[in-house]
Amino acid sequence: MTAAELASKIDHTILKPEATSAEVHRVATEAMQLGCAAVCVAPVWVGRVATMLRGQPVATAVCTVVGFPHGTAKSTVKAIEATSTIKDGADEIDVVPHLPHLLNQDLDAIKAELLEIARAARTTRRDVVIKVIVESALLFKALGADGGATALALACRAIRESGCDFVKTATGFHPAGGATVEAVRILKQHAEGLGVKAAGGIRDLALAQAMLDAGADRLGMSATVEVLEQLRRK
Repeated sequence: MTAAELASKIDHTILKPEATSAEVHRVATEAMQLGCAAVCVAPVWVGRVATMLRGQPVATAVCTVVGFPHGTAKSTVKAIEATSTIKDGADEIDVVPHLPHLLNQDLDAIKAELLEIARAARTTRRDVVIKVIVESALLFKALGADGGATALALACRAIRESGCDFVKTATGFHPAGGATVEAVRILKQHAEGLGVKAAGGIRDLALAQAMLDAGADRLGMSATVEVLEQLRRK
C-alpha cells in the first residue's frame, strides 16, 4: 500500500477541546495535501474548514461530530446539532448515541434515537454520510467478550435499519479504550453493507495496517502525518 492509498482511507482528526484556530487550519491543510478521505473537526470549526476546502482540487470531505464525546444530549438536541453542522458545510457526521441503550442491548431505543437524527440530517442534505460510534471497548469491558460481541452485532443492525452508513469503534475519549482489532473483525462480520471506521488510539503504522486487514474501511486518526511517514520510510 502506498502512502496515498493509505491516506485515502483516513479521517485526519483534531477533536481536542483546546484546539486553536491555527491548529485546526494546519490539520485541514494537511488533510488536503495528503489526500485524506476527510478532515474531522469539532462543530464550531465546520464553517471555517468547509470554506477552506470549497473549490479546492481535492476530494477531502468535512467531517464533524454530534453528541460528542459522551452521547448524553437528548436525541432532539443531537438532531438539531446534526442539521446545524450540515448547513455549515459538513459532508459527514460521526454520532455518539445514548450509551446505556447499547449496554442494555435495547434495539428499539437505539433505532428510535438514530432515526430521529438521521431523518433530520437527510432532510438537510440527502447524501450526508452518517457514522455511529459504539464505544466497543466499553461494551466488552461491561458485558464481557460474548456480551460485547452480541451488543456489537445488535448495534450494527440498529445502525443499518435506521439508515445510517457506518459503524465506528470509539470516540477516543472514553476511559474504557479505543479501537481493537477484534472489535473491528466483529463489526465487519455484522456490518452487512455498513462501512466500518476504526478510531481511538491508532498511532502507528502496524496498528493502522492491522485495522485495515481486520476489515476497517476508514481509520480515524490524529497521528496521520507520523503514520504516513512511517510507511514512506519502509
